[in-house]
Amino acid sequence: MARNLRATFLYVVFSIFFCAFLSHHYLHRDPAVVSLPNITTATALNFDVDDDQNDDHPRRPPPTNSPPVPPITTATITSTAIINHAIHDNLSAAHHPKIPPQPSPLLLLLSTVSLLLPDWEVLVIVSPEHTPTLMTHPRGYRHDDGQYLCSFPNSDISPATPAGVLHFPDRATFKCVLPERSRRRLPFPRPVLTKNRAPPPQRSSPAPEMLRWTYVAYDSLTTEDDVVVFAKGLNHRQGINREPSEFKCVFYRGDDVANGVRTAVTNSMQEVFRCQRPSELNASFPLFSSSSSSSRSPPPAGEDPERIKVTLETVLDKRVLPSVAYYNPPRKLAAKSSGRALLCACTMVYNVAKFLKEWVVYHSKIGVQRFLLYDNGSDDNLKDVVEELVRQGYDVNSYFWYWPKAQEAGFSHSAVYAKDSCTWTAYIDVDEFIYSPSWFNSSSPSSSMLHSLLTLPPPVGAATDDHDHNHNNNNNNNNKRSILTSNAEELASLSLGQVHIGCHEFGPSNRTEHPAEGVMQGYNCRKQLENRHKSIVLLDAVDNSLLNVIHHFSLKPGYCPRKLSIREALVNHYKFQAWPEFKTKFRRRVSAYVVDWTQQVNPGSNDRTPGLGFSAVEPQGWPGKFCEVLDNGLKDLTRKWFALEVASSSEVHNNYKMAWQR
Repeated sequence: MARNLRATFLYVVFSIFFCAFLSHHYLHRDPAVVSLPNITTATALNFDVDDDQNDDHPRRPPPTNSPPVPPITTATITSTAIINHAIHDNLSAAHHPKIPPQPSPLLLLLSTVSLLLPDWEVLVIVSPEHTPTLMTHPRGYRHDDGQYLCSFPNSDISPATPAGVLHFPDRATFKCVLPERSRRRLPFPRPVLTKNRAPPPQRSSPAPEMLRWTYVAYDSLTTEDDVVVFAKGLNHRQGINREPSEFKCVFYRGDDVANGVRTAVTNSMQEVFRCQRPSELNASFPLFSSSSSSSRSPPPAGEDPERIKVTLETVLDKRVLPSVAYYNPPRKLAAKSSGRALLCACTMVYNVAKFLKEWVVYHSKIGVQRFLLYDNGSDDNLKDVVEELVRQGYDVNSYFWYWPKAQEAGFSHSAVYAKDSCTWTAYIDVDEFIYSPSWFNSSSPSSSMLHSLLTLPPPVGAATDDHDHNHNNNNNNNNKRSILTSNAEELASLSLGQVHIGCHEFGPSNRTEHPAEGVMQGYNCRKQLENRHKSIVLLDAVDNSLLNVIHHFSLKPGYCPRKLSIREALVNHYKFQAWPEFKTKFRRRVSAYVVDWTQQVNPGSNDRTPGLGFSAVEPQGWPGKFCEVLDNGLKDLTRKWFALEVASSSEVHNNYKMAWQR
């Protein structure tokens, strides 16, 4: 009896192991589709168009002036390919239809590289050589949302969404999420980008490792004198920067870092490194012989089309930082209108489409002539709103800056990129509005309102009669005296380089949803004390290090800042809005040195909201919080300036509508 029980037990155990083996072998086996060539990472795009018969958009032929595209490897899938049921089950769970592989579709293998970002987000970057192929596809690029997948080893997949186009050179990008199971595989493998109807290709070798966002050179900008490289992982803490002599800049082709050209690093500050230009490359680098415009003709026949990348190397141990940055000709902001604006506004944005029109319309009427938006990966209708504003005559420019927690680097980039287009630049957020109590008696806004803040007052004891007053106003560019010192010689030698404006922070003001008439009309209750300040900066005065902290810059020697009093000007910061809007701040803080609110560290930081905790859960009594002073100053002023009388309706209150309301 005991012998029979033992035999039965062994039979059951053997059966379980045998079934598990079969399940693992057949359900987790990659289909034999295609072997990838030995390139950075291959991207398989199924461009069969059997469902394009009802497409309203006809096919567009490739532009005649497009640069030549490197040869693209092709492969044929036969109908005998094995169907991976595990993949199809996952597709169904992600609301993708179960469509069997089609006979003989064409696979285009594109070179890509991938970055692992915070929160397990993956950014897939298509090479600049193959981006034109993707951009000229008849189905488009950004409009193909839902058509792509990130395919990882062991059959893990994740929906891939078009994210935007990185500049200099242009590179299409996609974003996806690293699947749970792939997070347990070290090192983290790079995905292959596929059309959702195409079976994932079989990898002939282990997938290369994804680049880590915490250690990478991610962007660069060439000036007339040097190259500015933006990099993570070298200067780790705010205020603690390694010496420039510890690094070299490396300019190289392909992956040949060893034979790259090395130049000295002249500045190392935060994520910004300034390098000497590689003069020996300029004569032979084909891109530098063409125009500095973003739209270039292809290199002449016979010239080497291969691009040059740039990165940093530590001198001591010769360790080279991984890079997705390229060395390009000098680039400048190509503004919608000609000439150098006296005053611009620059900000970092994410999903601010509903706020943008109010911010642009208001500030344009009081003196801002040009707007530069660094788009941190918005997926709302920001692009449509920008295009609408441009059609209405506003000079609004958007720059795709997907890099997370890189606000300071973005502002450093703007100080170089916009220098020839903007004399002064206001660094304020889209929920911040500059305002002066002295404007209240004005019947209409004027561009001179902000411009008048960009001068120093006359020195103590100067003549103040009408003649001298007018003379000083007409020659304010020459009247640049410091108000921070009483030394007569120093007064004459310093120039105004930055204006600091204090902030008042407004609370939800008993609002539970975004006010249709805009934030200036919707929020009127604030905290009593002034908090922090924002700045308007003379770009010619910005220090060569490009160092900036909380919206203000370090200045070159010979320039001084001026702090305005609350009577002269202030910033209404509509920081604590209705909860549905405010909770989006939990997504990610944009500053490189500010801890995300979901991390349970540094609870006493001034960046955090008192009593909020570490999760996006609405605190009890949120609509009434941060209400210490009732302040209708800017609300009443903008109603006088921008209110339009209309018939009463369910969408319009008090028989008026603001100029920025749709």
